[in-house]
Amino acid sequence: MTHAMLKGSNVPLKTTTVRAVLRWAPGQGVPPVDASALLLGPDGRVRSDEDFVFYNQPRHPSGKVWLLGKKRAAEGPTDTIQTDLSGVEPDISQILVVASAEGVTFDRVQGLRILLYDATAADSEPLAYFDIKPETGKETALICGELYRRGEGWKFRALGEGYEDGLQGLATDFGITVDESDSPEPTSLPLPPEQPAQSAASVPTQPAYGYPPSPTPATAPVPAASGYGYPPAVAPAPGAASEFRMPPQGPQFIGR
Repeated sequence: MTHAMLKGSNVPLKTTTVRAVLRWAPGQGVPPVDASALLLGPDGRVRSDEDFVFYNQPRHPSGKVWLLGKKRAAEGPTDTIQTDLSGVEPDISQILVVASAEGVTFDRVQGLRILLYDATAADSEPLAYFDIKPETGKETALICGELYRRGEGWKFRALGEGYEDGLQGLATDFGITVDESDSPEPTSLPLPPEQPAQSAASVPTQPAYGYPPSPTPATAPVPAASGYGYPPAVAPAPGAASEFRMPPQGPQFIGR
């Protein structure tokens, strides 16, 4: 039987491996939601930055908490955290399941729900679900719920607590060290050897995968179009070094 949970309620978990699925309604302008997890000790804080499982660190060193990744389902897109509760280190007392939308507030995310499944049972019904409703709509990160120890077993509590300063602010509150230094300057790459002049018809107008286009002759200037999400390339001044900056890597769906 599936439990429909209210904020603050809890359910006991009898399974050894839990799959926590975040699901939201698709739509134009709806941002992708990222799932992450924080493993906390008895003091309510992480032991080190390794206790933060998220898109840049998708598996805990213990191998017992990991991201399964995003998928497109009939009911809506999902992102999933899986936990082997029987193998979680004894000095971990709770695991927070978090949703975040980078730079976008949750008033643009409709139908956000967390569903808990017994990962050992194929095609099973959810053990429980909780519909998460942001209090202000200005949140950019939400603690959806927590897996926590109770005696020899585990329980899940529905929370829905929001943060307006995003995943970074949430993680910092639980002891994660965040590097706030400025982004490094783009790497300067040397120009290729000087090539013979080309005719205007032979000059490409589309940069390839983020690299700046070859300089165009002065007699036939051709604007460089941007592509693949990269910014328009700017033709370097004679003798100057060209600049190349890798674009940010966004969340990717692993399958349909």
